[in-house]
Amino acid sequence: MSDKKVKSITSKSEDITAWYTDVCTKAELMSYAKAKGFIVYRPDGYALWEGIQDYFNPRIKALGVRNVYLPSLIPMSLFEKEKDIVEGFAPEVAVVTQGGGKQLSEPLVVRPTSEILFSDYFKEIVHSYNDLPVKVNQWCSVVRWEKTTRPF
Repeated sequence: MSDKKVKSITSKSEDITAWYTDVCTKAELMSYAKAKGFIVYRPDGYALWEGIQDYFNPRIKALGVRNVYLPSLIPMSLFEKEKDIVEGFAPEVAVVTQGGGKQLSEPLVVRPTSEILFSDYFKEIVHSYNDLPVKVNQWCSVVRWEKTTRPF
């Protein structure tokens, strides 16, 4: 990295969040997609992400943790059941109202977080104390219309 780039990056040390994003961008690990809330992880950035997963997966699996993947879309009725979560994320959610050229019978929220989906999932799989503990992990993306979406 050139001295000019290093100086530019280190001059922002007062604002660690901006500094971190600058490092990721200038190192060409990621770039922002044309649609707000999305990030393009470039090959080196994705390799870094795979390295993180490769490091943690065997360690958490040794503890009995199993990976799951939950849907990217949440029915509005399910999203609204979690009032405290809805209130916190309401300004940041994307809502899908059409699919296949037709109006949906119920709007779908693009997942801003996974808590709601996990609550619903646990309700389906935990019927008594005999079903506990549930040890699951999810590697996933979320979408938020934040001021600036943060990488990794």
